[in-house]
Amino acid sequence: MRKNLGILVVLTAIVAVCMSFNVGRKQPLVKDAATNYKTYCAGCHGEKMDMFVDRSWKHGNKKEDLFKAIKSGYADEGMPSFGESMTDKEINALADYILTGIKNVGKYTSNDRPKSDIFKTEAMTIKLELVGEGLDVPWGIAFLPDNEILATDRSGKFYRVKNKSLQAISGAPQVLARGQGGLMDVILDPDFASNNTIYLSYSKFKNEGGATLATTAIMKAKLVGNALTEQKDIFVAEPYSRTQHHYGSRMQFGKDGYLYFSVGERGNEKENPQQIKDNDLGKIHRIKSDGSIPANNPFIKTAGPESSTYSYSSIFSYGHRNPQGMTIHPITGKIWTNEHGPRGGDEINIEEPGKNYGWPIITYGINYNGKPISNLTAKEGMVQPLHYWIPSIGPSGLAFVTGSKYKGWEGNLLSGSLRFQFLQRSVLKGNKVVKEEILFKNIGRVRDVRMAPDGYIYIAVESPGRIYKLVPQN
Repeated sequence: MRKNLGILVVLTAIVAVCMSFNVGRKQPLVKDAATNYKTYCAGCHGEKMDMFVDRSWKHGNKKEDLFKAIKSGYADEGMPSFGESMTDKEINALADYILTGIKNVGKYTSNDRPKSDIFKTEAMTIKLELVGEGLDVPWGIAFLPDNEILATDRSGKFYRVKNKSLQAISGAPQVLARGQGGLMDVILDPDFASNNTIYLSYSKFKNEGGATLATTAIMKAKLVGNALTEQKDIFVAEPYSRTQHHYGSRMQFGKDGYLYFSVGERGNEKENPQQIKDNDLGKIHRIKSDGSIPANNPFIKTAGPESSTYSYSSIFSYGHRNPQGMTIHPITGKIWTNEHGPRGGDEINIEEPGKNYGWPIITYGINYNGKPISNLTAKEGMVQPLHYWIPSIGPSGLAFVTGSKYKGWEGNLLSGSLRFQFLQRSVLKGNKVVKEEILFKNIGRVRDVRMAPDGYIYIAVESPGRIYKLVPQN
């Protein structure tokens, strides 16, 4: 027993000496570059390296620039040096790791403009056939039974597109055409053939206390020739805001006959998207075509001493930032959306009743100033995106490819890219994106994408404002 105790005392002394010897010395280093990024960089630059690299590089983004920045730092700018924490070999490995992210961003960017209206894709050759031009920012398009097109312009103008010419439609709502606001989406009532009814989303405004406030509103109206009549706002989001961005505004009728639409969080992520009571912002909503509330909406109050309904009873899901694409799955009937993240973390979601989609508590993006918004990408009780993009592509418009005109694209999901000015094709396996293809790079800011009743895909493009039909070539 005494012998064992003596051995234990000796071992304890050895451990103490070893610990004393290592005081002030560097700890053993992890040589994996991804782990080193997480250990030394993520606290300031965000969890995902490929979010961090989507930036302007003040001191250069070549291998030698990155090595210098990591090893020596820029103390006056808040960038510490890591020369005492990592070996040169590890710094080189970390620089190479960051370079892989920079190259990934580079595949999206190009200054080369298309030289033809014919484009080769992986599955087929496509001609972009011009069907309308002369718009400024075409925001939404819808298809009339006679193959004519309704097109909104963010400036507040509303058009019928016929034989490539624009015919002005009177009676559109007054809009606040500032920032991201204006006249936005347009859709037809499911019974348009018999009732001539359409719906417009727009930035409604009012003056209060010397300030101009705005919000997202949905107008219902009848289209008679080239004029709107019987205009009525069937939804006005509360509260109004001084900001001029993140209106959401995409609309879609579901298979249940109800109108689904998005309202952005208007730039106030600290309050709006996670607040349910008396707050319509940062939400997907569901209403009847007359503006009344379906009895089975998830946040409707059905019993209690107070009123049977609250102002937030239209809410279908929450925790959204700025959804600008919405479509319906052709088989399941589920509502799918895409939405803008911050810097990184644009998302595709399947909307489920009553669910919280996490913004800004969980996100795969970082702030525009390079600082993390949250250190969480997942949390219990919050829905994970079906897919997210890093870097941000600025998604707008969303459509499933249906019919038989586009061989090899059947069932694919198409998203417009505002930032990189292309159409994104996402190949799905179940509810998972397994492959993507960039189409028509630098064609312009793709604001909307729709499948038309004639079986063709149409896209609305900004700067200049044009509408194209995608025609497969034999």
